[in-house]
This record gives sequence, C-alpha cells and structure tokens, in this order.
Amino acid sequence: MATRLIDESLFENGEYGDGDPPRLVGARCSGCATVVFPRQDSCPRCSEGTMTPRVLPVSGRVWSWTLQAFPPKSPYRVPAGGHRPYHVGYVDLGEVLVEARLAVPRAEIRIGLPVRLTTMPAYQDEDGTEVVTFAFRPERDGER
Repeated sequence: MATRLIDESLFENGEYGDGDPPRLVGARCSGCATVVFPRQDSCPRCSEGTMTPRVLPVSGRVWSWTLQAFPPKSPYRVPAGGHRPYHVGYVDLGEVLVEARLAVPRAEIRIGLPVRLTTMPAYQDEDGTEVVTFAFRPERDGER
C-alpha cells in the first residue's frame, strides 16, 4: 500500500519511509528568536525578522491535553469506520508548543508525560493511499 504524509511542508524532508519518523520543521525569527510551528512567513511576535526553517526536537512533554470526542470541522476527513475519539494536546518541545495527536492510552496520559514524535494513519485517499500525520507517543526509558 502506498503511503504519504498529510502535508509535506510540516516535515524536514517532506518524505515518508521506513525507520524513524520524519522530523517536524517550524520556523525561527532572526529578530527575536521566536519559534513557530507550523512555518510562517512573518514573525507573530515582532514582525521584523526573517523566518528561517528550524528542525524541532523529537522529544518533549505533554503540556495540556483533551479528548477529541466529536469529528473536527473540515478539512478533517472521517476515517473508514467512522470517527473514533482520540487524545489531542499541546507538546512542549522547549522552544515551542506543538498541537498534536497523542498516541497515549487514557490510563497513561498526564500533564508532564515525556513523549516522542511518531506517525500514525490519518485517513485513506480514494485511491487507497494511506495518509499519515504526526503524533506523539510515550517515550520509553533510555530512548534518544
């Protein structure tokens, strides 16, 4: 089955393959050092500096979370079999908070939980291509 990323511009190389998940890429302002994700053309803080790509860390901590119990608004695509509730939250990557799906069982999820970047299926295109998105899963001891 063919697989593709949900949005290539969110990732370092815009490619998806076997092995480690692709790295997320935000942008950093040359004027005030603000880091944003996803990338933007202008700084939301100072509007003065040039925004340059910034590869983000793969590990962070859950800053806040909730259960997405109902289907989000468009452009969300309901997966085959219908919407199933999932966890979503903000992950603190040090320089920036990233909103993401959390691939964490309810019994384990908590604010401050160490998490690591992963990918997960989002939906399937009409041609059968599996579209994957980024998410964060619990980080295992000693993982780097």
